[in-house]
Amino acid sequence: MGKLERSWELVKASWAVLQTDKELIVFPVVSMVAVITVMATFAVPMFLAGMFDGGVALIGGFPVVGLLLGFGFYTVQYTIIFYCNSALVGAAMIRLKGGDPSIGDGFRIANKHFTSIVGYALIAATVGLILRNIARRGFIGRIVASLFGLGWNIATFLAVPVLVVEGVGPIEAVKRSSQLLKKTWGEQIAGNLGIGLIFGLLLFGMIIIGVVVTILVASIQSTALLIFTACVFLLLIVLIALL
Repeated sequence: MGKLERSWELVKASWAVLQTDKELIVFPVVSMVAVITVMATFAVPMFLAGMFDGGVALIGGFPVVGLLLGFGFYTVQYTIIFYCNSALVGAAMIRLKGGDPSIGDGFRIANKHFTSIVGYALIAATVGLILRNIARRGFIGRIVASLFGLGWNIATFLAVPVLVVEGVGPIEAVKRSSQLLKKTWGEQIAGNLGIGLIFGLLLFGMIIIGVVVTILVASIQSTALLIFTACVFLLLIVLIALL
């Protein structure tokens, strides 16, 4: 219970930082827009390579085109996500140290660690591609990939903050994150569960309200009002996810 209480304190502390520096929400927005753009960019070549139906071109028994596209996709996606997360961590650390960060400060810190960010993205892309190929090997493969994926996510949970705050390289950041996990595994897991539970309940509540309101609006038989209502609730759900 003590760990869950600290999770709630962490949520309140994070909310206090966001209240003070509302511009911090820009970082996840940029990340989301960039990720969607990259997905759209890779969609056509990945479809043509047969990655969506398993019909990838084989060269020497290996799906070379699919693997290259998949690795490139994962690398770009992870680079964007880690870059924006690094900017967010950098800006938040300035506030926690008593400063007044700007959006430019966050991106400037991320630029400073860009080489390490790309290196970490390459590591994560390699792991992601391996897990994806394991998951393609039937039901057992999906279970194994899910378990290893969960372990990897927990072990590297603090990799980006370590990379930014301690200024270490990607491999050292993964090692330090794992070491910190061994010392604070209870706090990390309870923190994830606590924060996930809080925002999960918010999302669930918003979805329930949205469904009820949408049904009521649908009874009015106004298409324009129905579309407007759906858009409003979709934006609220996206906002909660960003927070």
